[in-house]
Order: sequence, then structure tokens, then C-alpha cells
Amino acid sequence: MKELLIIAIGSALVNNVVLSQFLGICPFLGVSKKVETAAGMGGAVVFVITIASFVTGLIYKYLLANPAILGGRLVYLQTIVFILVIACLVQFVEMFLKKSMPSLYKALGVYLPLITTNCAVLGVALTNVQKEYNILTGVINGFGTAVGFLVAIVIMAGIREKIETNTGIPESFKGTPIVLVTAALMSIAFFGFSGLI
Repeated sequence: MKELLIIAIGSALVNNVVLSQFLGICPFLGVSKKVETAAGMGGAVVFVITIASFVTGLIYKYLLANPAILGGRLVYLQTIVFILVIACLVQFVEMFLKKSMPSLYKALGVYLPLITTNCAVLGVALTNVQKEYNILTGVINGFGTAVGFLVAIVIMAGIREKIETNTGIPESFKGTPIVLVTAALMSIAFFGFSGLI
């Protein structure tokens, strides 16, 4: 239990997928203009990464790396299979949001289908395989990573909302430059968690 807690905290804070590994930058910068939209995107990513970690773990263990099936020689297909699983899950999330939360669906816009190509989702699935996590550990790692993404994007959205009302920003820093500086400072701040584990 202690090991699972360490993996969850480590993947959420110490090895934050956005601020330490620099994966998932596109939705991090694109959807973080409002806290509500960022929280919705983060929630969708939490669902997709957690379920993708479970499903890809099952497929890898019982199909791709199974010695009974072609001697476990299907491992080279992992990236393609993982992308297909992620695409199916994102389609499910998109249909669910369109039916149950149309305002959030419209607010997320083009960024919702981009979860399919979000390198953070695929990165977690591949990390679980590379670190040889069992299915439970992989799901905990995926959930922790997704929560880390949620925390980072919501913090960034809160800061960006404050920046919009700030009149003291020099003209050359307005817009994208101040957002990138903010992301860099957040990354440095999250580096402080490295002594936690």
C-alpha cells in the first residue's frame, strides 16, 4: 500500500507529466484560459488516462506479451494498439460530454478530440510497460499522473485569469510570452516537490 501511495504522489507532483516531463503541453496551454474549462479538460483526461492504463495493461499482459500467443512476440505492436485504445476511449468521453454536458463539450471545442493525440496519455501507457508495472500499479500510476495534469492545468488557468486583469504587464510580454514564463515558473515551483519522495 505504501508503495502505491508513493507511486501516486510521485507521478502527480514529483514527476508531473506537464511540468517535469513536458508531455501534454498542447491542451495545457490551449485550454487553460478559464478555470471551469480547464477543470473539465482535466476531468476528461483523468478518466481517459485511468481507464487507458487499465485497458492497455490488460491488453499488454494477456495479449501482446503473452507467451501463449506467438511466444509473446506481439510486443512490437504496443504503440499502435495503445493509440487505438486511447482513440476509442476519447470517442466515448466525447459522446458522453455531448449528451450530458453540452456547455462543457462546446467550451472544450477542438481540444477534446486532441486528447487522442495527447502524448501524455500514450506516455503513461508506455511508461507502465517500460517500468513493468502490474495492472493495479499501472492504474495507480495513470490516475496519479492524470491528477497531476488536472492540478497543473487548473493552477495555470487560475493564474491566467489573474493575468488577464493585470495592467502592469509590459506590452512585449502580453499574450503567449507571459503564459510561457508562467509555465516555466510553475515548472520550477514543482521542482521543489522532488525532495518529497
